[in-house]
Amino acid sequence: MDAETADQMMEATYRALREHGYADLTMQRIADESSVSKATFHYHFDTKEELLNAFLDHLLEQFEGRLACEASDPEERLDTFLDAIFAPAEDASPIPLIELKSQSPYHETYRERFVAMDERLREVVAGAVRDGIESGQFDEADPDEVARFVVTAINGAHVREVALGESPSETRRLVEEYLERRLGRRPEVAA
Repeated sequence: MDAETADQMMEATYRALREHGYADLTMQRIADESSVSKATFHYHFDTKEELLNAFLDHLLEQFEGRLACEASDPEERLDTFLDAIFAPAEDASPIPLIELKSQSPYHETYRERFVAMDERLREVVAGAVRDGIESGQFDEADPDEVARFVVTAINGAHVREVALGESPSETRRLVEEYLERRLGRRPEVAA
């Protein structure tokens, strides 16, 4: 399938999940959110599960792109990471992600993708922390422990945003304070 069609299908899946939730999601509702016909969806994906697996792969690819930071400076890498997490595109919503996370106990392939996403988040944070400690920019700390805390806070921020309507900026503030206390980090950009 060509890239434009694939993008349209993934964007339609995102919109349909956000609008209808997992329980009421159908191939027809996804197609209704797109200029692509239901028959085209079925041509490329035999089932809704196959489509959602492709959608998760798409999300992971987008996520990797947002996390990309070639900077060698650990502070800059952490700032880029926090910006990618807490300053998503205007029309972005964590609802589709939460919807699919809630299904991961029942779908091993979903769980595998979320495990990979969690590992990648922790890897980015732990790597920046490790490099910051080695360069003397950060105080001594267990990089894996710091990463686990930060990623747990991110997951909580998504749930709080969806369930309680709380802005993720509050969690970012708390994460910044944690990193300042734990690592002696003083971010240049406060959210």
